[in-house]
Amino acid sequence: MKKKSSKKKKAVFKKKAVRIAVSIAAVLILVTGAAFILRLADTSITEDTYPLKYEKEISAASEKYGVDIALIYGVIKTESDFDPEAKSGAGAIGLMQLMPETFEWMQAYYKEENDYTFEDLYDPELNIDYGVETLSILLDKYESEETAICAYNGGLGNVDKWLEDEKYSDDGINLKVVPFPETDNYRKLVEQNKSIYKRLYFS
Repeated sequence: MKKKSSKKKKAVFKKKAVRIAVSIAAVLILVTGAAFILRLADTSITEDTYPLKYEKEISAASEKYGVDIALIYGVIKTESDFDPEAKSGAGAIGLMQLMPETFEWMQAYYKEENDYTFEDLYDPELNIDYGVETLSILLDKYESEETAICAYNGGLGNVDKWLEDEKYSDDGINLKVVPFPETDNYRKLVEQNKSIYKRLYFS
């Protein structure tokens, strides 16, 4: 009876040992697999996929208007991926995807030289100048960079309404909820691209 009991104990112990070994192996596969996936994702973040195009124009506008250069790159990467001929379905054009109404607003209130046409914004230098000044105005108006980014995409009128609504803002400065999914995704992508540019070039 004692021999049988001892055999049973050994068999139970072996089963437990196998289960523990399998569990450890599974955890290791999950961890190394996750790490491998992260490494794969990180390989897409290179100087080729996040280039320093239009460096002279962007640096000049950053200095002129006091806007973080990484933010400018983040916006351009998100808006046009550095295509100066980009045109959206809504009619925004150029590197920083400026809308006709934004162009007219800038011409009326902020630009002394207002003889440019909307089509002139296909010129990278002009587009960057107008786009970065627009960003600087929004950053001055709103105390939050993320709120300013939302206004760049969703419009000042919409953002002002959201900030006054307790459903969307607790303090009238930050948006806890962005009711336009496109604007919410845009804000996240700009901040992500800005962070990548900072890490690659400006840290």
